[in-house]
Amino acid sequence: MSWFHPCFIIPCYNHGHTVPAVIDALQHFAYPIIVIDDGSDPITKNILTQQAQRPLVEIITLANNRGKGYAVMTAIKHAAKQNYSHAIQIDADGQHDLTTVNDLLTVAHQHPTVLISGKPIYDDSIPKSRLYGRYITHFWVWIETLSLTIKDSMCGFRCYPINPIMKTLNQHNFSHRMEFDTEIMVRFYWNNGDIRFIDTKVIYPEGGISHFDALWDNIKISWMHTKLFLGMLPRIPTLLKRHQARSQHWSSHGERGTVLGIKLLLAIYTLLGRKVVNGLLTLVIGYYYLTSKTARQASEQYLHQLQTYAEQQQLPLPEKLTTYRHLLSFGHTTLDKLAAWKGDYDADNLTIHGQHHFDNIVASHQGVVILGSHLGNLELCRALSQRHKNIKINALVFTEHAAHFNSVLKAVNPDSNLNLIHVNQLGADTAIMLQQKVERGEWVVIVGDRTSVANEKRVGWANFLGQKAPFPHGPFILAAVLKTPVYLLFGLRDDSQSIPHFNVYFEPFSEQITLPRATRNAALQTVVEHYATRLEHYTLQAPLQWYNFFNFWQLSEKKNDK
Repeated sequence: MSWFHPCFIIPCYNHGHTVPAVIDALQHFAYPIIVIDDGSDPITKNILTQQAQRPLVEIITLANNRGKGYAVMTAIKHAAKQNYSHAIQIDADGQHDLTTVNDLLTVAHQHPTVLISGKPIYDDSIPKSRLYGRYITHFWVWIETLSLTIKDSMCGFRCYPINPIMKTLNQHNFSHRMEFDTEIMVRFYWNNGDIRFIDTKVIYPEGGISHFDALWDNIKISWMHTKLFLGMLPRIPTLLKRHQARSQHWSSHGERGTVLGIKLLLAIYTLLGRKVVNGLLTLVIGYYYLTSKTARQASEQYLHQLQTYAEQQQLPLPEKLTTYRHLLSFGHTTLDKLAAWKGDYDADNLTIHGQHHFDNIVASHQGVVILGSHLGNLELCRALSQRHKNIKINALVFTEHAAHFNSVLKAVNPDSNLNLIHVNQLGADTAIMLQQKVERGEWVVIVGDRTSVANEKRVGWANFLGQKAPFPHGPFILAAVLKTPVYLLFGLRDDSQSIPHFNVYFEPFSEQITLPRATRNAALQTVVEHYATRLEHYTLQAPLQWYNFFNFWQLSEKKNDK
């Protein structure tokens, strides 16, 4: 496309008091403004008649109220006849921060065939029911597209590329009401359309007009999602093929997707409760099982290694050790983490093995290092410290999105004493910062079963389930530098209980790890082997709660070079 000639479209129904200010904000862009009067009341009609006298403003009047979706489709078809290149939809109620219109125009000019949408950033004015309801729609849209590409499908601040969107409009009979915004985006994606997002602030003005009917609009939205879900089923091969083609491109966004998933799960959990989420998890994990070949193969490899070792050692294992149940266990643990962050779990949900060790640390006000793992639920240390508000827990994570996770934690529970710290590698700066924390009596939590891609040579090889596996030196070196007592923490869900219950194992690992210079390598090897032995012991107690979904017995994609 060698030309860029957009117009603004504003669906309006009884928004006479707010639409003039919206037009004021748009006029300096010098693009045509099309207002669709969707059967408004006489007061609004009079105001719109006055607005029609302004330059570049055109009013299209519908005799009766037909719904927002019908108004937007009317405007897009009118824009197509007038040979505009893009239709930029702006809601008439003044909710959108119109200072981001220039960003929308810039991205649309750079990517002329892409549907550009606002990704709302809300303040405290949004009703919580509306916020949680949006997350439920996000969930269904991700199912209907088998993708996390569509980050928000309900924002009325967006830019439609006319020619591509007309192809989609001409292929289907669309809903006329509130559900149109979501439906057009999903079907555009199905047509191989590209969708991008820009952040935009959204407010809910006091006394603002809302035409959302809590009963009928929710019924219509539910029916729309039913139709889209059924429409997705025959498209599964095409959607999966598209997802696989884009997977490498989106790999750098994996952690952001995790944050979005956590927010979505939190919203559904808060709004509908755990039983509903458990039911949804069976569907989500079923999809993940079918589409995530890497995780599925890693699970199969782990379970094969586990069962082989158990047979050799004549050790009993639980029945039904399948990959699907393994992945489902991971889903339930993710939900358990949310509950722990929210403060829904306390000592009544825990059976603590080693309570006296925990009590002694609390009484001494001593900083300690806690070695965890990706076995079970490490966030149960939050529940363990629930009764002791003076305990500050610092968890080291190797992801650049730690700040995003911290914001989620604070949103879940403003009183949370769990702080995530992003580290690229365990260098001198990290050690100094953590030294100050333990001197203040804070806890430092780090996992001992994940090697760093940047420092794969700094590992020790130890037997784990009958085969040598690499364990990072970094956590044990850090503990030695901090010169504090070191404890192990394993939080394992008891799946035999009808209500959430956990066995928390809190045990001393070392009064202080020492690494004499003359025998440093041998001392490190001893410490690594001790950790691997204890990790294996607890893994055998709850084998489906092992969540290292990669080839644990080799470095990256290399062969074992131990």
